[in-house]
Amino acid sequence: MDKRLTILDIARLSGVGKSTVSRVLNQDPKVKPQTREKVEAIIRAEGFVPSKSARAMRTNSNRLVGILVSRLDSASENRAVRGMLETLYARGYDAMLMESKFNPALIAEHLALLERRGVDGVILFAFSGLDLAALTPWQERLVLMAREQPGFASVCFDDSGAIHLMMQHLFEQGLRRIAFLGVHQEDVTTGARRLAAYQKFCADRQLKADYAVGDLDYQSGFQLAARLVRPETEALVCATDTLALGAAKYLQQQGRQDVCLTGVGNNELLRFLFPQVLSVDLGYKSAGALAATQLLNQIEQDEAPQAHIAPASMHQD
Repeated sequence: MDKRLTILDIARLSGVGKSTVSRVLNQDPKVKPQTREKVEAIIRAEGFVPSKSARAMRTNSNRLVGILVSRLDSASENRAVRGMLETLYARGYDAMLMESKFNPALIAEHLALLERRGVDGVILFAFSGLDLAALTPWQERLVLMAREQPGFASVCFDDSGAIHLMMQHLFEQGLRRIAFLGVHQEDVTTGARRLAAYQKFCADRQLKADYAVGDLDYQSGFQLAARLVRPETEALVCATDTLALGAAKYLQQQGRQDVCLTGVGNNELLRFLFPQVLSVDLGYKSAGALAATQLLNQIEQDEAPQAHIAPASMHQD
């Protein structure tokens, strides 16, 4: 009982993307010689002969990329997705959006579905607790967002640089009693790295480090600000704009207009409700565009996976 192989089968056996096999079959000169040899060896070994319909599909393929976000309601991830979609659509690709809810089991289910759908590649918003090493089968056609992993393409945000940028700005304004409101350290980037950057800045400038950490939501920002803000507090640096929204509400209720409040993320809602709040822009949309470009270069040009860091910049209305 012989099963006729497809281009997708050859791609799996070769460890490359479906589009790469198609380009080998079409004698695309841009395919790397070693990649061409690997694919052609599988084709010869399996006796693969593309059907007429497959040839027709290659000339007008419905190219598809999977995007796995951690939360559909995340403003920052949505901005990154907008950058991805603009880049993908401009180069003739469609996108399939799925939500992981920070659940590794859902990631596995989604990837299995995307594999069955024959997607050309995947952009994955990674998170703490996800086994990145288990993603090795996707290594050549996957880009990680917000986490780096040796051998994988990735686009990360400058978590440490963002906090340093804000602290330096406050320090230059003559502020010295600067407190920090963060999230639990299980979150490597938003939690551990941003708090460590605050602590380092304080140690380097001989400032007193005064901080509290909690959950990543508005309520936590409000409650932690109530615990952290003291009469002598001059500035409050929040690890995210979500926390800054809660802290801003607390300061408003207390009439503390003397406290300079800052966040990270350049959130539109924060700018609308509390335009006086400073925020660092992590470049979410440009990072999304960069991730999509990196993935398409891997798919279409066999480019090696590369790690990128999106630059942070100050935003102040």
